[in-house]
Amino acid sequence: MFDALSDKFEKVLKKLRGQGVLTEQNITEALKDVRFALLEADVNFKIVKEFIERVRQKAIGQEVLQSLTPGHQVVKIVWDELSDMMGRERSGLALNAHPPTVVMMVGLQGAGKTTTCGKLARLFKQQGKRVLLVAADPRRPAAGEQLSALGRDLGIDVYRADQAHAVQSDVVRICRAGVEQGREQGFDLVVLDTGGRLHIDDELMGELVAVKAAVAPQEVLLVADAMTGQDAVTMAGQFDHKIGVTGIILTKVEGDARGGAVLSIRAVTGKPIKFLGVGEKLDALEAFHPDRMASRILGMGDMLSLIEKAQETISREQAEAAQKRLVSNTFTLEDFRAQIGQMGRLGSLDQILGMLPGGQKLKSAIEGDKPEREMGRVAAMIDSMTIRERRDHTIINGSRKKRIARGSGASVQDVNRLIKQFLSAKKLAKAMTGAGGRRQLAQLMRSM
Repeated sequence: MFDALSDKFEKVLKKLRGQGVLTEQNITEALKDVRFALLEADVNFKIVKEFIERVRQKAIGQEVLQSLTPGHQVVKIVWDELSDMMGRERSGLALNAHPPTVVMMVGLQGAGKTTTCGKLARLFKQQGKRVLLVAADPRRPAAGEQLSALGRDLGIDVYRADQAHAVQSDVVRICRAGVEQGREQGFDLVVLDTGGRLHIDDELMGELVAVKAAVAPQEVLLVADAMTGQDAVTMAGQFDHKIGVTGIILTKVEGDARGGAVLSIRAVTGKPIKFLGVGEKLDALEAFHPDRMASRILGMGDMLSLIEKAQETISREQAEAAQKRLVSNTFTLEDFRAQIGQMGRLGSLDQILGMLPGGQKLKSAIEGDKPEREMGRVAAMIDSMTIRERRDHTIINGSRKKRIARGSGASVQDVNRLIKQFLSAKKLAKAMTGAGGRRQLAQLMRSM
């Protein structure tokens, strides 16, 4: 999402860092470029104006201009201001001391509200919470069916109107009955999937206001589509004014959104972004950290989020077992295949590179390549091998290579290349886990 903005920021800030002496004039010139970059990213123009003025005032101070590294000081100021603009601190959900915590999800049709309910439920189930989903959109039966399907996939209970003695079209009674069931059955979290519209209207707002008054939710979360840019910011302001939201979940941020909504929405509405929807899968929901996002935008990476994703995907036992096999030289193609699967669960290569310092340069270096497709081809070739071949690559002779190639739609040359890549990766990984691992890793990062 922030690729274009990050690229522009990196060029501007690199120019500043390269100048031994900074003056008010060259800072002003650099901030013009920053201003254009933010406007092109669809950031609210008033927010841009205030942001640029705050950075300028701090950057032309004597403590910056006379410091040994004035360019780096300006980068720090820009990072601070970006973090502040997005909220500075992580804002989590306010969990009720006396369960259940009631979370009311609101938003327009098409923003991904029902799917986001499932993602949120999955997230809290992983944290050991009992979650009840409530289908509170009786006008759209497909929404209830979709929520029920998500509940079945996740192993999470779903309350639907036809389970109640309430009138099906009475949304307030449905929500009240769902919350009461959550309380009686000892659920920790009740998530209300309320109805949406294609546009904001008085009927929708009146309905949501009545639901909020009836069940007194601890959280009212607005689900907004990041692809709509400043329209998402405007819509958030209207929902907050009429209903009163406690936080925002932005969806579809993995697409071609320019980032304006992420950068503007907190400053305009005063309401924090709590989560980002980064894909269609149910595990594609990230907690929003303003400071980490500022680091990503400035090309500094976000190693903490990457480590957290890795910890969710790969257990400590799996990691330790793989390391032992590397050190003892018993790492096999079977293990290699498992590593590819784990990489796929971390997300797309674009997302992973976006979390690495200097990841934007790495993205540019492989532009035009299709690494995910190549990983799929490698996985297909390994899947075409017998168990014995996966565990002992030395027995793979010419005839076996032909069979593996036929079974995976590849060529013999592809199979040869796979074995060569496996041996190289095995050698490098073993070197990095040995005594000189830190030196090897430093050499690898320099070469990257």
